[in-house]
Amino acid sequence: MKKTVVKLTKVIKDFPEEMGGFFRALDSVSFEIKAGEFVAIMGPSGSGKSTCMNIVGALDVPTGGKYELNGLDVNQMTADELAVARNEHIGFVFQNFNLLTKRSVLDNVMLPLMYRGLSRDDRYKRGRRMLKAVGLERFEKYLPTQLSGGMRQRVAIARALAGDPKIILADEPTGALDSKTGKEIMDIFKKMNRETGATIIMITHEFDVAKHADRLIHIRDGKINHDGKMPKDTKGL
Repeated sequence: MKKTVVKLTKVIKDFPEEMGGFFRALDSVSFEIKAGEFVAIMGPSGSGKSTCMNIVGALDVPTGGKYELNGLDVNQMTADELAVARNEHIGFVFQNFNLLTKRSVLDNVMLPLMYRGLSRDDRYKRGRRMLKAVGLERFEKYLPTQLSGGMRQRVAIARALAGDPKIILADEPTGALDSKTGKEIMDIFKKMNRETGATIIMITHEFDVAKHADRLIHIRDGKINHDGKMPKDTKGL
């Protein structure tokens, strides 16, 4: 039986409102994700999917309920412990790439490795290996601003892979790309999932992107209204 890497149990997330009271962004959300799954978390704007992503990524903690990341109780962690958990367990891929524009492509990929205690030589070797995995080994000395959007996203994927994380968390990874380039990025995710067994959790509001995953968790108004195989369409969600 595959290990559970993400487990949310009746998770609630409240945000204070300006005039008093609170807004409930997540309302008793529960799900488990096993090692090696490729899951899309989908929902319209304001549905709570971004809040869910922040909790899964240990960027925020629940107001109520429980979140376990690889068996660790995230609710009980300090800010420093959350930072360590993110670095050790999760590789992030963002819509707008989040690359350092004045550092080389290779420097960007090596960045997460600086906190792992690896020697400079080991960081270089792993960084170059990750760039080769996404087909960008010839561009290691380029700046991100010299690359196309699709190439920058491949750099971001290489950076996410560099620390050998158990989970890849991708937030709207094709949102800044045209449809052809977006499909190429999704093909890379599917290949990673198939060949390395990486657990991929992808946040999106687009069904055409979500359908590349094997499982769909759909959120509306802070509640899960679908968790299972990808439906043929989302009209009923």
